Amino acid sequence: MKSIFNKLASLLQTAVIWAGAWGGTAAFTLAHAVNDLPGGPGVRQMDLHAPATKIAEEQRWLHNFMMILCTVIFIAVFSVMFYSIWKHRKSVGHKAANFHESVTVEVIWTIVPFIIVIGMALPATKVLVASKDTTNADLTIKATGQQWKWGYDYIKGEGEGIGFVSTLDSAHREMSNNGAKGVIPDDYLLKVDNPLVVPVNKKVRIITTANDVIHAFAVNSLGIKQDAIPGFVRDTWFRAERTGSFHGQCQELCGKEHAYMPIEVKVVTAAEYTVWVADQKKKAAAKLDDPAKVWTLADINKRGEQVYAANCAACHQANGKGAGPILPLDGSGIVQDADHTKQINVLLKGRNAMPAWPQLSDTDIAAVISYTKNSWSNKTGQLVQPAEILAQRGK
Repeated sequence: MKSIFNKLASLLQTAVIWAGAWGGTAAFTLAHAVNDLPGGPGVRQMDLHAPATKIAEEQRWLHNFMMILCTVIFIAVFSVMFYSIWKHRKSVGHKAANFHESVTVEVIWTIVPFIIVIGMALPATKVLVASKDTTNADLTIKATGQQWKWGYDYIKGEGEGIGFVSTLDSAHREMSNNGAKGVIPDDYLLKVDNPLVVPVNKKVRIITTANDVIHAFAVNSLGIKQDAIPGFVRDTWFRAERTGSFHGQCQELCGKEHAYMPIEVKVVTAAEYTVWVADQKKKAAAKLDDPAKVWTLADINKRGEQVYAANCAACHQANGKGAGPILPLDGSGIVQDADHTKQINVLLKGRNAMPAWPQLSDTDIAAVISYTKNSWSNKTGQLVQPAEILAQRGK
C-alpha cells in the first residue's frame, strides 16, 4: 500500500512541477555535469531524499499520503462546483432555487471533514510521537550551532569525551569565492572537514543548542530537524539503517554565511566506529600539550598553519584577505600589535561576527596567532607561547 502511495505521489509531483523545474535543472546539469549525491540531493529530484531511517521512511509515506488525499479532495470539490455551475447555468433555462438550509447537507459537510481530519491526524501523530522519543539512546551527542559551523561533543556512549568543530571544507569555500567555475563536485558546499561519525543500527540522540543565534540541525535522509536555540536545550534522534554519508544544512536563517553551514553525518559499521573512536582519542591526547612548553618560532608556525587551514581559512581565506564583512588578517592592526592579549582575547571571547574558539587548546591558539603574526605581509617576528593563552583563559 505504501509503495502505491509513493508512486502516485511521485507522478503527481512530476505533473505539477516538471515544466518549471526541467529547464533550470537541465541547464545546471549541462553546465556542471552534476550527479546524484547519495545521502543528499539528486539531479531533477522532485521528492524527499531517499530515507535511511525508519522515521524518514514514515515521514516520506506521510507526505505522499497527505498530498494524494488533498489532491483527491481538491478534484472532488472543484469537479462538483464546476459541474453545478455549468449544468445549472441561467443560459439553459435554470432558475436559482430559494431555500434557507438543509439539515442533511450540513450534517454531511460536518461529518465528512471531521473523518478526513481524523484520518490525517492519526498517522501524523504516530510519526510525531515516535520522532520525539529520545529514550534508551545508545549514543548521545551535543550539536552546538554557531556562526557558521557546528561543534560536536560526544556526551554518552562509545566515544564519550570526544569533541570537535565541523565547518565547510575550505576548498569548497574557495570555489564559491571564485564564482564556482570549472569542475564542480557533486557534494559542492555540502562537504565538511570533520563529519559527525556514528555507528549504523544504533539509536543516536542529538542534543541541540547554540552559542549566538537560532540555528537548526537538519538531515533529510535521517528524518531529523531540530532548532538549536541559545540558552535552550532541545533533542531529537535517529537510527541509520545503512552506512554512508548523509548531508544536511542549517535550516534556520542565521546570518550572511547561512548557506555555508552544512552538516555531514558519516554512518559506519560498528567495527569502523570503534577504530575511529580510538583514533580520535589519540588525536585528543596529542593535543594535550604542556602549556609550559616553550616553542621556537619555526615549529609553532608549522603547527599554526595547520590550525589556520582547518579552522580559519574558510572565512578569512588562505591569503588572509578576508571577504566582505570578514575582516582581513593580512595587515590587521590587532594582528601586528605587540600586545598579544588583544588578539588572544578575540579568539577566546569572540568579537562582532568573529566567534569565540575556547575549544582549541592553548597550544593551537598560540600557534595560529603566531602564524598570522608572521604570514603574508605580517612579518612581525612575534612569538606567542601557550602559557600566554593559559594566563588569559580565566580573565
